[in-house]
Amino acid sequence: MLNFTGKIRRDLLRTMPKQRCCRLSVLAAFLDTSGSYSFGLSGRRDEFSFTSENEEVAEYFLSLTEKLFGVSMTVTEAVRDPKHGKNKLTFSYFGENAFEYADAITDYSAVNLTDECCMRAYLKGAFLGSGSCTLPRGGAKTGYHLEFVYRESDDAQSFLELLDGLQLIGNIVPRAEKSVVYFKNRDAISDFLAVVEAEDALKQFEEVSAARDESNNNNRKGNCDAGNADKTAIASAAQIRAFRQLETEGVLQILAQPLREAATARTEHPTLSLQELADYLGISKSCLNHRLRKLMQIKAKEEKQ
Repeated sequence: MLNFTGKIRRDLLRTMPKQRCCRLSVLAAFLDTSGSYSFGLSGRRDEFSFTSENEEVAEYFLSLTEKLFGVSMTVTEAVRDPKHGKNKLTFSYFGENAFEYADAITDYSAVNLTDECCMRAYLKGAFLGSGSCTLPRGGAKTGYHLEFVYRESDDAQSFLELLDGLQLIGNIVPRAEKSVVYFKNRDAISDFLAVVEAEDALKQFEEVSAARDESNNNNRKGNCDAGNADKTAIASAAQIRAFRQLETEGVLQILAQPLREAATARTEHPTLSLQELADYLGISKSCLNHRLRKLMQIKAKEEKQ
């Protein structure tokens, strides 16, 4: 069963940008987060490469590279991940035009983008490269969390600024030797899903949000009801003590019948709410409340004498 990250990824893989500039933006973001470039360093050939353990993501970007440059990338490394039971594959291109192609890709990194269509495309590539998103589950304390992991802090900072240009306000934090751009605000994550057109994921997100809101409202209502019940119990206990003292002192017996009935009803039914006690006596809640306050005033007056 797909987790929420997988569902977003599935939405993003359904379509490929039609414009060349947007295709380059998607690829640039993917290489910024899960790829690398090498230009004649230490005697090595010019090349660009990416690593992925997700077969569908790898196929998507292999196809994208072929559409853009008419080239095929080669598997240059395969590492088994025993924790997840998957192969982590590295794909590379080191043909004679590697530098030219890599230069074209880097022109569409976050720091250079101004067109909104390319900015949106870059977001999709960044999520496919290193994005993850979790939702609140059951009674767990974990909340909403969306993040993107960058190897280079400068790239992460540029991405943060790109997000700001799309009215998506994120934060950045170092993690080991990498930089993480993240959101914990529910509305910001919802906006992100809308911007990248992850429609199915957005629908599920809204359903989870609505259910969580309802649960929180019910909890608040339950806490309020419990608090009111506690207040009722405390008030009831104080009233019963007062009425019994009035009876012991012979004061209750000489009061008007409605007051005596209210005192007797409260003493005999200590757990009833004010409304329930009023219903039992066949009077309104406000009327009962008036009688009980009157009885407490009489008790307070007796104590002063």
